[in-house]
Amino acid sequence: MEFGALNWAIVAAYLIGNLFLGYMMSRKVKTAADYQLGDRSAPWWAIGISVVATYVSALSFLGGPAWAYGDGMAALAIHINYPLVIFVVIVLFLPFFYNSGVASIYEYLEQRFGLASRTVMSAIFLLTQTITTASILTATAVVITFATGIDVGVAIIGMTLVVLVYTLMGGMNAVIWTDVLQGVILFLGAGIVLWGLLGEVSPLSVALDSLASDGKLNPINTDLDFSVAPTVWAGVLAMTLFHITVYGTNQMMVQRALAAKTLGDAKKSYLMMGFAAFFIYFLFFFIGALLYVHFKGEPFKQPNEIILVFAQSLAIPGLMGILAAAVLSASMSSLSSALNSLATISVTDFYQRFYKQEASAEHFLGASRLFTFVWAALAVPVAFAFINSGGSILESLSRVASYFVGAKLAMFGLGFLSKHTSERGLLVGVVAGFLGLFAIVAGVPAIGLEPANVAWPWYVVIGGVINIIVSWTASVLLDGFQKDWHPQTVVGQLRRFKSEGLAEKQNGWYVVPGRVDNIAWYLLGFFVLIVLFLTWFGTLGGA
Repeated sequence: MEFGALNWAIVAAYLIGNLFLGYMMSRKVKTAADYQLGDRSAPWWAIGISVVATYVSALSFLGGPAWAYGDGMAALAIHINYPLVIFVVIVLFLPFFYNSGVASIYEYLEQRFGLASRTVMSAIFLLTQTITTASILTATAVVITFATGIDVGVAIIGMTLVVLVYTLMGGMNAVIWTDVLQGVILFLGAGIVLWGLLGEVSPLSVALDSLASDGKLNPINTDLDFSVAPTVWAGVLAMTLFHITVYGTNQMMVQRALAAKTLGDAKKSYLMMGFAAFFIYFLFFFIGALLYVHFKGEPFKQPNEIILVFAQSLAIPGLMGILAAAVLSASMSSLSSALNSLATISVTDFYQRFYKQEASAEHFLGASRLFTFVWAALAVPVAFAFINSGGSILESLSRVASYFVGAKLAMFGLGFLSKHTSERGLLVGVVAGFLGLFAIVAGVPAIGLEPANVAWPWYVVIGGVINIIVSWTASVLLDGFQKDWHPQTVVGQLRRFKSEGLAEKQNGWYVVPGRVDNIAWYLLGFFVLIVLFLTWFGTLGGA
């Protein structure tokens, strides 16, 4: 089917809109701080939409329905934990990072432990984020090729250039406001698909009965099988820890919260994700389940294309253009955030820290833009390598990246909550966690250790537990028990606020780590409601 002039016009208008926003925001960028954190003029709701849009990449917009097409609504279990995740992040992580006034969240590790731990975690971020960025580029390009017919390589380069231009111009302000536009397009596309699907599979009760009879309806899989990813135990336990690292220890996610006017606004932006994420992922996975009914479970060579195959069958003028723009918006939101954060870490944690500590604000702005270009240029060849990999290279690199998730969790968790952990012990734990997880997952034939059949969500638990135990033990053995709490721990901060007579609240929000704002308790209640709703939802079919 031809993509058509109307669809191309919609895509072109969307891309021009992003470039225009980048140009408008460029007038506010005067220094590296403006580029990295904006001028703190963005309202909390815009930052909140940006947080949502950044994580809901094309891998979610396309991969969510594809996953549910195969595993049914049980796949949703991986995403029921966001209220728990956001609760932890706004109580522990955001106060430490925001109060420090820095652009790099990894500077906290230097304040808490030392320069080596900061440098290690920054390097891990640069490696894993580059892999993620390239994978999003490739996944999106393949689908854009399906929709429009243009070459995959051309799609990769074209997307990168557009994102690069508006990110270079407007910095973090451009990232946030283009995310708002992209979020609107994304959910408009998903809403149209759902509307079309409900018309095709109606009555809904019959569709639910069909899903139930094929074992695709119940989201609550209580099997204690650690080789299966979509179980409620993986969602509540393993993926809670995994997503804490995404929202609490990932520069790309936290950086936009640091651009908020106040810590209260930063918390509100994250609370939007805490309350909205379940509905977003329920939408994506429900679309996938209904697509399974529509196509009667027919296997697809490329599952990520299922949603577009259905859209083509509707033959609604302009729909493919809207969906192409939605796929682009999902990816471009993540890509712009990634490039800005990669540049920020490169400048603050390496260039400025080790090479040129003293220079003008204009110099560091130029360096930030240069590194943005460098990381875009580096991501493109990696994305090209993924095109013909058959998934093998991507899968292998993604698996390697997942080995570091436990390290991220352990380093920050021990920093916040441990009295006796030292930098030397922490670095020993990072190495031990990586090697221990690799030995368990890949096996060690030389000593007769067979690979464990463990699903990827549990990697963070395995790596994190090894990391924490070894870090604490090595710290005590190498540096002994510490006499007092470090100022950059939760206890140390609470003591400092009390001894110095500092107000624990500003504008009605706690600014000291470890204190729970009243609205945060509603997140826990909301999580209970989610579990109850999904339990009820699983009983709808087969009546």
